[in-house]
Amino acid sequence: MRKSPLDRGVLAFLGRHLISSLATVALALSILYWSIMASDRYVSETHAVIQRTDLAAGQTMDLGGLLAGAGAGIGGGADQLLLRDYLLSVDMLKALDARLDLRSHYSDRRRDIVSRLWYKDASIEKFHAHYKNRVSVEYDAYAGVLVIQAQAYDPKTAQAITRHLVQDGETFMNGLARQLAQEQVDFLSGQTRVIRADTLKARQALLDFQDRNNLASPQGTSENLTSIVNRLEAQLSDLKTRRAALLGYLMPSSANVIEVNLQIQATEQQITLEKARLSSPKGQALNRTLEQYQRLEMAAQFAQDVYQTALVALEKGRFEAARSVKKMSVLQAPTLPEYSMEPRRAYNALVSVLVISLAAGIAHLIAAIIRDHED
Repeated sequence: MRKSPLDRGVLAFLGRHLISSLATVALALSILYWSIMASDRYVSETHAVIQRTDLAAGQTMDLGGLLAGAGAGIGGGADQLLLRDYLLSVDMLKALDARLDLRSHYSDRRRDIVSRLWYKDASIEKFHAHYKNRVSVEYDAYAGVLVIQAQAYDPKTAQAITRHLVQDGETFMNGLARQLAQEQVDFLSGQTRVIRADTLKARQALLDFQDRNNLASPQGTSENLTSIVNRLEAQLSDLKTRRAALLGYLMPSSANVIEVNLQIQATEQQITLEKARLSSPKGQALNRTLEQYQRLEMAAQFAQDVYQTALVALEKGRFEAARSVKKMSVLQAPTLPEYSMEPRRAYNALVSVLVISLAAGIAHLIAAIIRDHED
């Protein structure tokens, strides 16, 4: 059934009147809330930076190449962001609630229902979301500063929140640094024990080899045998020279020549025997014994050097762990606000007026389009 022009005019008037009425009511409620009903919230602010007190930060341990390194610290920017995440965490909220009873403070029924936590026994998820709306931790990457702000319904509570955030933040960072340093020390201690066992095994292998061969120092024995051979060869050369001189005026069958020949023969046999002790294709010659001994001695010496390096690195790691502290230096102490900075009543009221007016204008436009289609 087609509506008459009179009916359409009445409906259009009622529609415009309804939209305008709703917009007027919304504007009145918004202005009333921001000007009178909204509870004052005080903002405490502090600025802080994280500084490392360990002078050797960033240096590599001497054992780093051997033990896969124990350690570089976290960069400054990463420290700030890590702390920011902790200060906004549920764990931090629980700690603050245990000290300051934030649930009771934020859910105080004397405050307006819009800004407060609706009920005291709200779930931890809703409580945490409300906490993040009231606590702000921002990192200024250019200055390297954390700007911490906390809102509360009274100045002392706001200041107490920021003060505890600073204190707990420093404790958290120090605990994290010490935990990392202790893990590094534990790793170095374990590696040192392993290296010590390898060193003792290498030294014991060297001692067992000396016992089996009845040689305290194969190197010294080899040098002595070489000296004996050299001395015998010099003696043999002198004897041959003497025999040549005797044959110049004596017969080969003379007693003096025979005696020299016997001495030459005995010297040559002794040289052959001593050389056989030094090197021989059969049996365990001294040169092979010396080669095995040198390998065992080199392995034992290398193990000893590694063990000494491990001990130095372990002591250095313990020293660094003892002074591995990250101090949260406060550039601006938590302020005690003297007047409420939140909510920004004039600004919020103006924004509300603009938003409601824009919504009403869009509603009028939609209504006009619908009426045109009906016509």
